[in-house]
Amino acid sequence: MWFWFAIITLLCWSGSDFFSKIGCRDSKDKYSQFKMVMAVGLVMGIHALIEIIGGVEISWQVIWTYLPVSLLYIGSMALGYVGLRYIELSISSPICNASGALVAIIAIVSGTADPMEWPQYLAIALAAAGVIALGFVEAHEDDALRAARQEASNYKYAKSWLALALPIAYCLLDAAGTFADDLVLETLNEDSANVAYELTFFAAGVVCFIYTVLIKKQPLVANVERPKYVGAIFETAGQLFYIYALASGEAALAAPIISSYCVASVLWSRLFLKEKLSWKHYACIATTIAGIIIMGVYDM
Repeated sequence: MWFWFAIITLLCWSGSDFFSKIGCRDSKDKYSQFKMVMAVGLVMGIHALIEIIGGVEISWQVIWTYLPVSLLYIGSMALGYVGLRYIELSISSPICNASGALVAIIAIVSGTADPMEWPQYLAIALAAAGVIALGFVEAHEDDALRAARQEASNYKYAKSWLALALPIAYCLLDAAGTFADDLVLETLNEDSANVAYELTFFAAGVVCFIYTVLIKKQPLVANVERPKYVGAIFETAGQLFYIYALASGEAALAAPIISSYCVASVLWSRLFLKEKLSWKHYACIATTIAGIIIMGVYDM
């Protein structure tokens, strides 16, 4: 079953990327990221309640212990949602997924990394080089060429430092969260930590609801908000099947499949969102994805 769990995780997380993009891409709605956090928080809160009823132990001590990790993950996702207003999903997703390479770099620099094979060092270099080159290509693309290739999608994205800074910030925070996660989980049960994360996300969703709806009086229109909740369901389901895939005993085989979900995100954005990039963009994305997949192969 590990193979199907891995495939379902890949489809769910790429689906989360896709529907989150639809829900957050309106650059005129400066509160879309808060509404997206509300959606994910609600769905994760419901799942956390189901897990608690099912017997997962949770306490305030676990929540407080895991809180720094939860905040890093939630902060990274919120920044990612902001970024979806300013940049194509085809570009954003590979940059965000390069956080694995950054974790490896942090581990190497801090001296906590285990000895690695040469392909792992190559993978880190590929992922890092791909992201850097992608940023360079995006920043220096001719405005006329950019407008021409974006015509089919009906969404125009101008060159902006913020457009690149936000997915990079996601990458940094997610990498910090992953690095901290490895340390904290040495003292916590994984299921309890996951429930603590989901409850913290629910609390963040409540805070966003108070700020967005009650204080700022922003309307919630069903047709506009629906993709956010579909994305939230995919995000939570992907997290659940990710745990099943890694617990199946074949994590070394499941990890590279799961880690390549940004390939599917790029595919969905090309097919359904009509995003079209230059060959330079795709070359950089392919380089980044190659590094991510190689890291996935050696992850376990």
